[in-house]
Amino acid sequence: MTKPKSKRLLLLVLFLGTVLSLYFVPWPVVIARITPLPTTVQEQVNTAADYGFEGIIVCVQQKGNPSELYVSGYKNREQKTPADPNALFKIASVGKLYTALAVAKLVADDKLALDNTLASYLPELKDRIAYADQITLRMLVQHRSGIPNFTDGYRYWDAPKKTTDKQLALILDKAANFKPDEDYEYSNTNYVLLDSIIHRVLGYDTFDYIQKEILDPLQLMHTYSSIKEVNIDAVMSGYYVGYKKDLKTEYVGSILATVEDLSKFIRALNDGSAFRDNKEQQIYTSIYKYEHTGLVPGYQTIAKYHKDLDAVVVQFTNTVDFEGYNWAMSEIMYDRIVKLLKSNN
Repeated sequence: MTKPKSKRLLLLVLFLGTVLSLYFVPWPVVIARITPLPTTVQEQVNTAADYGFEGIIVCVQQKGNPSELYVSGYKNREQKTPADPNALFKIASVGKLYTALAVAKLVADDKLALDNTLASYLPELKDRIAYADQITLRMLVQHRSGIPNFTDGYRYWDAPKKTTDKQLALILDKAANFKPDEDYEYSNTNYVLLDSIIHRVLGYDTFDYIQKEILDPLQLMHTYSSIKEVNIDAVMSGYYVGYKKDLKTEYVGSILATVEDLSKFIRALNDGSAFRDNKEQQIYTSIYKYEHTGLVPGYQTIAKYHKDLDAVVVQFTNTVDFEGYNWAMSEIMYDRIVKLLKSNN
């Protein structure tokens, strides 16, 4: 039988445990999820500030209909410039879709081979990257190489490396995270190496190939290799929570695009018009995916095709916090927009 004093102590412990558990609940995320949906996409987009975003741009592109563009918040917080649906945005890792497509095209043209090794293309790295003579091109594309991710270094984004050599220097001579093809681990290093391989094989920049073989045929006139190639005033400002500086001038090696240009590209990937023939499409399908997300300081992108709606939905948000719930809030915003589209379809 429990003594009164012991019982009171037990109840106190349970009470304190409950209080502590409630303290650690991510309430902004919970509230965002359970709040009733509004009636329109624009009304949902208008809540971006409540989610912690300085600005947001959304494109909904349903087959046979003109693109629908939605914005709220600021393109530039300091100048109080309203969000611009035609602003350029750093799409971060979404750019891997373009590289993977370039690989598929070059494989179809017998200029690359998926089962050739990293060492065969870049022999100078044979003794600098573990298993370079076993890691294949396919493994690089699919993040199954085991090569460490250079952006995982401590506070890497405080001073991003601006050249391939400096990026690779962060992982050379390090142990592999796993043996080739024995696991999956997302690594930006894989795509830095793919870029180097394509450059080596072609003799010119990878993005020049992407421009010629992907962007020009699809008439994507508002997609660029980096901030070095654009009018900086056309770029949407990017912010990190607690950091006052506008991050749009920071070079992080990201492709830039308007939300509509990216929507057209995602549509072309999914309806097959990005491919010259079935062979090329089958190669691509065997190595990579048809949607992507992207995240760098100041910029978050979600770009997906929804088959049940026959719609591409792309969302740009320009405020990032790696330590908080920022990415989760971006996903919730996106999911609620898709739910609205389905309910109104």
